[in-house]
Amino acid sequence: MSIAIRDESPSDVAEIRAITTAAFADVPRSRQTEAAIVDALRAANALTVSLVAIDDDQIVGHVAVSPASIDGDANLGWYGGGPLSVRPDRQRNGIGTALVRAAFERLRELGARGCVVVGDADYYRRFGFACPRSLVVPGVPPENVLALALDDEIPAGTVAFHPAFAAQEDAPQE
Repeated sequence: MSIAIRDESPSDVAEIRAITTAAFADVPRSRQTEAAIVDALRAANALTVSLVAIDDDQIVGHVAVSPASIDGDANLGWYGGGPLSVRPDRQRNGIGTALVRAAFERLRELGARGCVVVGDADYYRRFGFACPRSLVVPGVPPENVLALALDDEIPAGTVAFHPAFAAQEDAPQE
């Protein structure tokens, strides 16, 4: 398997939507709005990083990263990671890992100070994420709030992801 990672292009949008919808279809904690979130982030020009994984000229995964604020301060250099989506028939083959690593490398190049995700602690710990009690995402159990400092410290406060994360409908955003 030879996976290539590249920036998304306009022609990738429908395939990213399909992969994202399929990747979360059987996830019990999902609100089934992940594809709408990516669409809304794109429409708001808030996709700081949007990478696709390619294998055999097919998109097999996608990761989105967008600005996040902590205690209302959007200038701290922190970002929200996700959604991270891998085509269901290709999950558990290292594609998600390759996407996450590429996204963090891009964040480092951009001078980001850190990244917050809501997800499975067992998955994200392999990248150095920890569950800091200093960060809170309203409505999310603390064990599912994970952060990775790209400098030397994790700030304290309430995390707010981009407003696109409130997307409710799973339909393309215009």
